[in-house]
Amino acid sequence: MSEKQYSISMGATDALQPITTGIVAAITGFASSFVLVIAGLRAVGASEAQASSGLLALCLLVGVACIALPWYFRMPVSFAWSTPGAALLVAAGTTTDNFGAAVGAFLVCGVLIVLCGLWPFLGRVITSIPKPLAGAMLAGILFPICLAPIQAAIEQPLLAIPVLVVWLVLYRLAPRWAVPAAMVVAAIGIGSTAGLSWLSAPTSAPSLVFVAPVFEPLVIVSVGLPLFVVTMAGQNVPGFAVLSTFGFRPPPRSVLVWSGIGTMVGSVFGAHNMNLAAITAALMASPDAHQDASKRWIATVASGFGYLVLGLGAGLATALVAASPPILIIAVAGLALLGALVTSVTNALEEPEHRISAIATFLVTASGVTLIGIGAAFWGLVVGGVFILWLGWRRPRVPGRQS
Repeated sequence: MSEKQYSISMGATDALQPITTGIVAAITGFASSFVLVIAGLRAVGASEAQASSGLLALCLLVGVACIALPWYFRMPVSFAWSTPGAALLVAAGTTTDNFGAAVGAFLVCGVLIVLCGLWPFLGRVITSIPKPLAGAMLAGILFPICLAPIQAAIEQPLLAIPVLVVWLVLYRLAPRWAVPAAMVVAAIGIGSTAGLSWLSAPTSAPSLVFVAPVFEPLVIVSVGLPLFVVTMAGQNVPGFAVLSTFGFRPPPRSVLVWSGIGTMVGSVFGAHNMNLAAITAALMASPDAHQDASKRWIATVASGFGYLVLGLGAGLATALVAASPPILIIAVAGLALLGALVTSVTNALEEPEHRISAIATFLVTASGVTLIGIGAAFWGLVVGGVFILWLGWRRPRVPGRQS
């Protein structure tokens, strides 16, 4: 090969690198969490058609945001839906079965995210929640879901054990593909037991379904506020941190306002929320996307087009989940959330003086208790706050008294 041909070949490779990286990021982000999104929406009362609509709306909104903002800012500003937020919905399943009320809570969450962009003080208040409490609350939400692989291996061994084995092997060899491959194995198992009838289910064709929001104060407190806290502390703040690590500093106001507006628009079609990406953002903002930092935004735009295409499969994804034993779907979601659980537990127990407060938050949240109609995530923060205030308080010394 001549030097000129080599240069052309390398130039083509460089041009394709951000595109392939973006497509991989979209596939990974979708495949690793769509089952949890559907399970979360169903848990708070969505029908199959409404859950399919919610997933489709998320794909469309994330896709458009991943195209428009990176194109405008020339930065790899990537968006996603909140996987911990979807886990929160699964945990909040006992709070409400009125999907209209859940949609009202999603809408309130979007309004609060917009306010964080317009009124930075609110964002500082939310992000000033002690890290041990925020981490412990998230760990409490994730813990029951991360137990599902164990339960599935006992209840559905023929279906679950192959999923676990594939996930474990690929987690060692190709971690990025471990969860998507586990989902493929689960789909094969579901097809072998349920047949292919789910392919022709009424919800298999993608469509948006309008859901009128209902504003129930208890559901807003149980679902909307914890979803807002999890989104800000667990997604948006880490998302900004990832971008900053690679030298990108997009204006927080624009990012938060647009993600909040996207959440508000998507809520009435069943979408729970949209926010900055964190895990896939690290892929698209790093040299993996392109050695030239000024060209990495192309990866995010490519991921946006990837999400738009993947959205066409939202109906089939919902039908597949509906045909599956519930424990198997939650088991795949649990595998996807193990990394998030590790991170949240680490954050919760990082500061020795706050470990008791963090454990109290974790236990209350993981208990799933509902009190006066308000779910466990809210009470976990309340109990942890009381503990941290009481245990952090020091009795003033009386002059002259010997200690």
